[in-house]
Amino acid sequence: MRKNIQNASSTGYKIIAVDDEEGIVDSLSIFLKRSGYDFTGVTDPMEAIERVKNEHFDLMILDFIMTPIHGDKVVEEIRKFNKELYILLLTGHKNLAPPLETIRKLDIQGYCEKSDKFDQLLLLIESGIKSIEQMNEIKRINEELSKTYEKLERAYLDSIQTLRYTVEAKDPYTRGHSDRVSAFAVVLGKYLGLSETDLRTLEVGGLFHDIGKIGIPDSILLKQAKLTDDEYSEIKNHPSIGAHILCNAAIFQDIIPIVKHHHERYDGKGYPSQLKGEEIPYLARITAVVDTFDAMTSKRTYRNAIPIEDVKAEIEKCSGTQFDPEIAKVFLDILNNHYDEIQKIQEDFPA
Repeated sequence: MRKNIQNASSTGYKIIAVDDEEGIVDSLSIFLKRSGYDFTGVTDPMEAIERVKNEHFDLMILDFIMTPIHGDKVVEEIRKFNKELYILLLTGHKNLAPPLETIRKLDIQGYCEKSDKFDQLLLLIESGIKSIEQMNEIKRINEELSKTYEKLERAYLDSIQTLRYTVEAKDPYTRGHSDRVSAFAVVLGKYLGLSETDLRTLEVGGLFHDIGKIGIPDSILLKQAKLTDDEYSEIKNHPSIGAHILCNAAIFQDIIPIVKHHHERYDGKGYPSQLKGEEIPYLARITAVVDTFDAMTSKRTYRNAIPIEDVKAEIEKCSGTQFDPEIAKVFLDILNNHYDEIQKIQEDFPA
């Protein structure tokens, strides 16, 4: 059984909601219609799979506990023929959510608990739509580039700059930060003996590592007071959002590991995937060190820049827990013996 409600002033984005409780589908239809979305509600998960196979939808809201199959099985079937659909999982309780490994494997972009209020869900939907907009734009750019291969490199750089400026318009802190992270990563990469190809990937990945902030609500991104736990959890989505934005463009494939995993920790306590040690892509481990370094040495609204000796002590303290110990060791050597190279970058791109 399904509910179809067309919005007279549709945003143009099609959302399908799947829940075997008809009351939930009815509530979502009213809420999403008022929010301007083209809505399709389905109570049969098997029908939902066929609808996605035969129709275009931009985003799916999916209940986890359903009959005859649970939400993770629905996603598993859909991913066999559709890798792009943005999926948000609803759970009756956190304890009933699928394990993190399953969420990663099936590329589920987010989940939240069911509630009588849909405020949190709307935030996730809005973030998802922003990601979809950027993903569609990148797909369009990629299709155009494929027709003129000889112009690929120039268009590649232009598209990077365009998207970077979009993020910088939202988050003034990103201005300068991404430039410095990019340059620091290249310096560190050279001392690690990386190839020119890897150095180029580090450079572009550093410029682009925070692109996922385009999907974070401005009310959270620009908040000067301390973030709540829920708001911090929302901020932690930006690596996954960034990776999703870039995933369909072949020209961005090399930098996706940096974008997605620059907040992983060597001890496995980072995000979004809780990767540990050498599970974390090597270039992401490099970016993680210099990203944290720049955060500590930059002035923020709530604190001054941390003195360099304290920064070095913190990096050494976190070696082997937050950071790859070998990479941290080389970067500390740069700070101790080649600090002029770091200062030159800070002068070129002031905070």
